Amino acid sequence: MKPEWKGVYPALTTKFTNDDQLDIPAFLHNIEFQIESGVHGCVIGGSLGEASTLTQNEKVELLIAAVGHINDRIPVIMNIAEQSTTDAVSAAQNAQVNGADGLMMLPPMRYPSDSRETVEFYKAVATSCDLPIMTYNNPIDYKIEITIPMFEELLKLDSIEATKESTRDVTNVTRMRNAFGNDIKILCGVDTLALEELALGADGWVAGLVDAFPRETVVIYELVQQDRLKEAREIYRWFMPLLELDIHPKLVQYIKLAEVATGIGTEPVRPPRLPLVGEERTRVQKIINDALAIRPEMPSL
Repeated sequence: MKPEWKGVYPALTTKFTNDDQLDIPAFLHNIEFQIESGVHGCVIGGSLGEASTLTQNEKVELLIAAVGHINDRIPVIMNIAEQSTTDAVSAAQNAQVNGADGLMMLPPMRYPSDSRETVEFYKAVATSCDLPIMTYNNPIDYKIEITIPMFEELLKLDSIEATKESTRDVTNVTRMRNAFGNDIKILCGVDTLALEELALGADGWVAGLVDAFPRETVVIYELVQQDRLKEAREIYRWFMPLLELDIHPKLVQYIKLAEVATGIGTEPVRPPRLPLVGEERTRVQKIINDALAIRPEMPSL
């Protein structure tokens, strides 16, 4: 199913059993809830999916399970986050063979490649498979920015169609629109900036707290599309304490705790991550409980 790169795309968490194995039934349970809530696609094996701790075989297992369960109801996007060009090409080809509909692709991991190296990294993957690609532009966390001149080179490749905009600079949406018009799709990648970027013309939202609160996330997106900004702002203001859980190094633990609270996820994480304890757990649980206590009714769309 070809991705349109618009709407809400959950960055899915990876579910584990208590003995650190993939929990496929729990993973698919959450995906089904996302689809029933109206999401427009999903991303597997991203940062929130604990990609750095997954083996390639585990990533393929997750992909095959998701593709089979979803059965073309929404596009399935596989994240590519590799240290070497060879591994990135191999991962992309594996994703294509095993049914992915598109790729979300980070620049080289660990090595801070310069602009020429970064562009060549993307080109190597883009020319190695037939899948459409969404770049992941996150210089805050990954120390490499994809600039306008770099996008000018990348967009010469037909398969590079979208970008996950995580620069933390909302004006970048307007810069991209001024530079490229609608030749590239822009999806906000920072939960706490989503309403702002959607209002500025972003096409969608690769979201984190959607894993626990899918309906609220979808409704905010749909309200913006309908120019019902006042209603979207009210939900967004309620949502903000939860959305701020997405911009912390422990976002995985925080969001999984929220998934448990809403009944659509599990808490186990893969070491070196550990479950929350003590004051930190109490604080995060209070944020979640306080939000649930005043969870608003969603308007008709």
